[in-house]
Amino acid sequence: MTSSPRKILFSGASGLIGTSLVRAAQAERIHTVQLIRRKPAHPGEIAWDPRSEQPISDLAALEGLDAAIHLSGANLAARRWNAARKREIVESRVGSTRALVKVLKALKQPPATLLCASATGIYGDRGDEVLTEESSPGQGFLPETCRAWEAEAAAAGEAGIRIVHLRFGVVLAAEDGALKQMLPVFRLGLGGNLGSGRQWMSWIALRDLVRAVFHILESSSVRGPVNFVAPNPVTNAEFTRVFGHVLHRPAILPAPQFALRMAFGEMADAALLASTRGVPDRLLKAGFSFEFPDLESALKAIV
Repeated sequence: MTSSPRKILFSGASGLIGTSLVRAAQAERIHTVQLIRRKPAHPGEIAWDPRSEQPISDLAALEGLDAAIHLSGANLAARRWNAARKREIVESRVGSTRALVKVLKALKQPPATLLCASATGIYGDRGDEVLTEESSPGQGFLPETCRAWEAEAAAAGEAGIRIVHLRFGVVLAAEDGALKQMLPVFRLGLGGNLGSGRQWMSWIALRDLVRAVFHILESSSVRGPVNFVAPNPVTNAEFTRVFGHVLHRPAILPAPQFALRMAFGEMADAALLASTRGVPDRLLKAGFSFEFPDLESALKAIV
């Protein structure tokens, strides 16, 4: 174990996970610095352009960092995938990570740790296979994107920085994300399986995710990929049943595979119908204890 960090750099922190982590860090009186793409409006914000040869004009404000947490990435489900959209998805992850690593390596005193977002999508569609951090990557657009993403982050190791790849599963929170989109449908009693419902879903409650990130920050022996998922993944059919039970609503109206493919194209097979049965092997071995290890307790606390 290491001592708690005193100064953390965040990039891509405007989303659900980032805002929650920044809030938690500030509650612990940790000094936070945020890289943003607009004009800074608050103390601790620094403008950067990850597409520029010099992403940050003045590196002095970044000296003395204990850790950096990089969370950039365009929303996969924002719109239907086409060639241009897929390039945007890749560049928002791979390109921004390359730029941040360049910045960190240029510091006189680089941070000890870089935590970089990734996803369980790296495993691809794997049926009933139990997936630990030792499992091989899958095939297809999302696995290939995640592999390139992690490769760019790994380059920070050349500066002696400890690298941890945060392989997030589906994050459950009422404020935003997949659950927020599903809540109105399920509350109307219109929820149901996606396709056959047999595909596995790796999930984690937002509260556990935030706690786990800080646990890993303080666990200096942990390096490489870490699955940020609860220890009890569920099939889509089981998720549907439990969610309906928690809301006291029927959930018997399935969305057929052909309808999902018509509506979402390639994204349906890659994100909605793919089966990923990930488990948090390294988190558990690092001594992390889940507040919400099972789906029903998590959903009851959230909704």
